[in-house]
Amino acid sequence: MDRSILHCDMNNFYASVELLERPDLRDRPVAVCGDPKSRHGIILAKNGPAKARGVKTAETIWQAMKKCPDLVLLPPHHARYGEYSRRINEIYLCYTDQVEPFSIDESFLDVTASRSLFGSGPEIAEEIRARIRAELGLTLSIGASYNKFFAKMGSEYKKPDAVTVISRENFRELLWPLPIEELFGAGRATAKKLRSHGITSIGALAESERGLLRTLLGKQGERLWVCANGMEDSPVLRYDEREDAKSIGNGITFRRDLLGERDVRIALRSLSDTVASRLRRQGLRCAAVKLDIKDPYFRSISRQCSLETPSDLSDEIFRRAFSLLSEHWDLQAPIRLLTVTAIQLTRSGTEEQLSLFRDEAARAKTEQVERTMDRIRSRYGSNAVNYASLLGNDLGIRIREEE
Repeated sequence: MDRSILHCDMNNFYASVELLERPDLRDRPVAVCGDPKSRHGIILAKNGPAKARGVKTAETIWQAMKKCPDLVLLPPHHARYGEYSRRINEIYLCYTDQVEPFSIDESFLDVTASRSLFGSGPEIAEEIRARIRAELGLTLSIGASYNKFFAKMGSEYKKPDAVTVISRENFRELLWPLPIEELFGAGRATAKKLRSHGITSIGALAESERGLLRTLLGKQGERLWVCANGMEDSPVLRYDEREDAKSIGNGITFRRDLLGERDVRIALRSLSDTVASRLRRQGLRCAAVKLDIKDPYFRSISRQCSLETPSDLSDEIFRRAFSLLSEHWDLQAPIRLLTVTAIQLTRSGTEEQLSLFRDEAARAKTEQVERTMDRIRSRYGSNAVNYASLLGNDLGIRIREEE
């Protein structure tokens, strides 16, 4: 008997959450975006009326405003989105423990074992859709199928606020006529390459020789062939079995270019603090740090190096990131964007070897201070305590950007 897999995809998630507190804007074109004055001018999300006017996610604000001069711009509130994501997944968990978040606003559910209690996969999907509308005031599109890939394709097939069933009987009829660009996992470059070989639709790919696709695209080509033919069979992980993050990072495009050591230190201190707090929140440590630098001419370099021992401390990440930048960049050369990323992650409980060359007492004191900061921020808000060097900066760095 086939499995019952659902892919639940919230509709215009960031914008929809914002409009819960601004119902007066519900019928107007609205977009969530970064601060245009700080060169964070990218559309992060838009509502239905904005989409109808041609506004697209990831385009610049000036492009969006050119299409839609009356577009209402709202700042993002990431902590609010995280809270709604948690509440949404709690509803999913009422139906199965096999809930695998795919992103903040998407999750896979395996409801095969729940059919005797709640009905068929599509019936469970309809009940979930009704509950989320009634309890949270939000809408979502759900794909119901016998594997994860087709469930994902189903949630994209009809939007907003819909359930689409893709079965063994109808997937050729529904999906194969679609252009190759609609195939999940086929990016722009992949689609262009496939089109250059006459593969213009999902059906054309499915009916191509498997070996040809392996020759054209390597393992990815073979995987796409398997998926297009309905043969994908990966499991849905249980909610408590989710894979750990492979990296945790934070990047900022600054209001003005960084110039000199003082600017660099302020920027790296803020980025390292955010990365370290996220590591501690997830019970992780990093064994290495990666630094990405972009100048005003969009030239970029990326460098990484190991830490002496795995760490979740802002001070240690900051010092390693500053060392990387000093070694590989002229401190007087302008910087437009910096990204600090913690990589080679391990669980905090993993044993580590003590170093003969490190002041363990000083490190323990630093750890105590940073964990105290975590507790204060958790109780009184993210701006309750911070580093003095970040006060009054003109780089567009908020004292603690809401997460």
